[in-house]
Amino acid sequence: MEHDELAAALATHLDRHFERFVVAYQRRIYAFALRLTGQAQDAEEVAQDTFVRAYRALAAYPTERVRTLRLQPWLYQIALNIVRNRVRPRRLVITPLDACGDGPPLEVADDAEARPEAQAEGAERRRELATLVASLPEHFRVAVVLRHVEGRTYREMAEILGEPEGTVKSHTHRGTLLLRKWLTVQPSAMGSSEVRR
Repeated sequence: MEHDELAAALATHLDRHFERFVVAYQRRIYAFALRLTGQAQDAEEVAQDTFVRAYRALAAYPTERVRTLRLQPWLYQIALNIVRNRVRPRRLVITPLDACGDGPPLEVADDAEARPEAQAEGAERRRELATLVASLPEHFRVAVVLRHVEGRTYREMAEILGEPEGTVKSHTHRGTLLLRKWLTVQPSAMGSSEVRR
């Protein structure tokens, strides 16, 4: 079901169509939350809370507002707010970006050979990248994940984050530059270098 059709269906009869709504978005919201929190349990709680809050909001909104609602950015915004409010105080545990299920992984390099040592090096590089992404300041981390992992446009990101497109582009660019800078640092120096926020 298309996003507009689903919004119209929810506006017509919320209880009848809410399960379809959850099925359509649950994997994306879970994967997004997992990439931000690094914990499967936290991601499950964030996804569940996202849909509980979405249901309550949809039940309270006027029919016309539900009908015109852009569901996907709206859900991402709810999930992001939940992550910020509930999970941020905890220390993040790193989850490789390729272990999040939905969507393509953020690749560091394309291994031309399928040798075990090349695969091991590629896996180590992805773990290193996931660690570095998790080390970014929150506004950079969220922008990098939305753009380079989730594949969102700057317009979608601006809507999700409630920020101007220029700010979103800047955060994405600066986060990417930090990652590139950190990736050029020798592994022995990486442990001693401090993340600049």
